[in-house]
Amino acid sequence: MKYISRQSPKYRAGIVHLGLGAFSRAHIALYTEDAVRNSGGDWGVIGVSLRSPNVRDALVNQQFVYTAAQLDSEQFECRQVEVISDVLVAPENPTAVLRQMANPDIKIVSLTVTEKGYCFSRLTGGLDLQHPDIQHDLANPLPVSAPGFLVRALEARMRAGHLPFTVLSCDNLPENGNTIKRVVLALAEQVDKDLMLWIKENGCFPSTMVDRITPATTQNDRQLVESLIKMKDVAPVVHEPFTQWVIENSFVANEHPDWASAGAQMVNDVHPFELMKLRMLNGTHSALAYLGFLAGFETIADTVADDDFKAFTKVLWTEEIIPTLTAPPGISLAEYAADLMLRYENPKVRHLTAQIAMDGSQKLPQRILGTIDYRFSHNADSPGLILTVAAWMRYVHGIDETGNAIDVRDPLADKFAVMAKSTVEPEDWVASMLNVREVFSERIAEVLFEPVMTTYLKLLQQGAHKMVREVVQAYRS
Repeated sequence: MKYISRQSPKYRAGIVHLGLGAFSRAHIALYTEDAVRNSGGDWGVIGVSLRSPNVRDALVNQQFVYTAAQLDSEQFECRQVEVISDVLVAPENPTAVLRQMANPDIKIVSLTVTEKGYCFSRLTGGLDLQHPDIQHDLANPLPVSAPGFLVRALEARMRAGHLPFTVLSCDNLPENGNTIKRVVLALAEQVDKDLMLWIKENGCFPSTMVDRITPATTQNDRQLVESLIKMKDVAPVVHEPFTQWVIENSFVANEHPDWASAGAQMVNDVHPFELMKLRMLNGTHSALAYLGFLAGFETIADTVADDDFKAFTKVLWTEEIIPTLTAPPGISLAEYAADLMLRYENPKVRHLTAQIAMDGSQKLPQRILGTIDYRFSHNADSPGLILTVAAWMRYVHGIDETGNAIDVRDPLADKFAVMAKSTVEPEDWVASMLNVREVFSERIAEVLFEPVMTTYLKLLQQGAHKMVREVVQAYRS
């Protein structure tokens, strides 16, 4: 059987994308291809893998063409995606990556590198100068980090007299544009103060909010795609029908694809949209991931199929999360919550609780702790979100409710493993976890100490399922 292959000439590249994972190929690439089809322009995408050659190796025999398969409860719809013209692997040839980014034909460098890829400090919100990748990038002209590639490529453009590219963050971070701007300016200042001033004066770092559930592609997915398209595709992506992209309209020379024609929302202020998504979708996703995993559920759909967990999710929205939000223009938060539940219930989207549980130390501050902090400052309790924090602590301890080891995948996993071995009593574990400053500030740790300690001990005694039911009953009484 022949491989899926390109049906039209390669798009001329106008975008370099750092972190070409499944989400970017199921979301940003589709918007960009649709925009070019609708309005034209040289907006092909050169993907860059900052770590592994796996995506490049999978796509190269297919001329970087792949299938995007939409999963809904009734059918499996496939489309062929051709907007990616090449994929580079940064560790193999960082010079080639910098050469592409420095090319003045490249107008945008976008990123989906996850929170940990920004190399920023949880304590200060700025660049972590002690991060090993940043230490490397300060000592070497060929970088390894995403901020390092951005700074060195912008330096090359400044020296050549070109305009900077727009840096477009598409990661789940509050004010992601401002976050990457702070990091880039701080690193640039370490390299050359004139470079920092040039970027500050001429660069653009729009914030965005992206939303589409993209579960990891399984072998069953590949086989089903092959049966539908009658060709072999070793690198398809699967995604839910829902998609949303909100983009701050701030670009160098106002150059960008006509993403609005593809359904993106170009706005002046992304903040209300991103906060809504981080707290309502990502927050409840994390709650369902940790509590659902501990209760023995494999996927989000499995978890909300249970009446107690479904009721718990609704309680989190109505009682604890929505009261902290201001609705974006034209949005009903109640309707948004109802739509989220329909998305969670989609049985075709096998979004694993274990997958969502990854990198929790990076996700918890934005998804959960910010909401708790807001509620405490307004004299409101958060038993459901407190339970989520306790469940995360139990999860990263590394042993589930049946006594089996958990494969904890987190930037701080080694640190947690050492802490778990050195703490015998559960009270000591909670106290030590609240002292992890990469996650909990000193102030929020003090606020959380008593409620998290009480909840964690009850969670050990009663289990996740019973605790979820207890939170729901407390709100209903």
